[in-house]
Amino acid sequence: MHIVDMPQEELNRCNFQHTTQPDFDSFWENCLYESKQQPLLPKVNPVEYTVPGVVVSEVSYEAFDGGRIAGWFIAPRDPGPKPTLIFYHSYGGTKGKVSDYLKWALQGFTCLAFDVRGQGGDSSDLAEYPPTSMMGWLTRGLMDPRRYYLVRCYVDAIRAIDLAETLDGVNSECIGLSGASQGGALALAACSMDRRPRLCMAELPAFCHFGRTFELSREAPWTEYIEYFQRYPERIEEAMRTLSYVELNNLTEHVFCPTLMNVCLQDTVTIPSTIYSAYNHLRTAEKSIEVFPYNEHEYGLMNETMIRWARAYLMDED
Repeated sequence: MHIVDMPQEELNRCNFQHTTQPDFDSFWENCLYESKQQPLLPKVNPVEYTVPGVVVSEVSYEAFDGGRIAGWFIAPRDPGPKPTLIFYHSYGGTKGKVSDYLKWALQGFTCLAFDVRGQGGDSSDLAEYPPTSMMGWLTRGLMDPRRYYLVRCYVDAIRAIDLAETLDGVNSECIGLSGASQGGALALAACSMDRRPRLCMAELPAFCHFGRTFELSREAPWTEYIEYFQRYPERIEEAMRTLSYVELNNLTEHVFCPTLMNVCLQDTVTIPSTIYSAYNHLRTAEKSIEVFPYNEHEYGLMNETMIRWARAYLMDED
């Protein structure tokens, strides 16, 4: 097998050192405190849908520090609170179509899916960012952690849980988070800073370890950072300091809910060793990582396992 990173036995014990800054904990405490002071201002607009067994609404809430986050609410038609899954999408993508979530809703889950701020969907980003940034979103505010794009995205992901708790059809005691690539990162980040989720399912999570990623990958979206560093080499050290606040290798030790992850060993986007290190830092006793030796950056490979985990941890099925 062609090896793009480390041999399997090294991956199993991979555990990169933390790069946390001295104010790491207080930084996130302040961000979350500011978020709680900001009104959520939820909106729910029911929409007609062709499948009679579900109810569908367009939902939205105020983004952290500027803008509005848009999403889908899809629930079984029978009344009462249901176990709930919140979905976050991959970089540059969207929340998708209602049909993407029917496999969950028709099992009895309420589903919420959100567009990340300013990317390909309906969510806006009205926050102010200090200059300068490259094309894309990942270098916006890179010189200022408090105003950095991904910091705001991480807090948006937590505010999605706040929104869920306001909605009929959501059992706030049975909420799980899920996503792929960027979405997997958002799910892990939210679970690291919020104790409400009972389950995290992160496919090929991005943003696990930036230094290792930059060493091995020249794939998009990392080219956004690389072009920035080429233009402003004098800013690299400060940029890496900002990235340390959103690096999952520094956050996952605070995830305590059951966590399912996967990794593709031919993946040159979300580098395997970065995922393994973030996984190995998890403190939860209930964790599992599925390995796909010959696959690249491919989503949907662990769908069957995700169904089993969601039913086990959110529906309490054996």
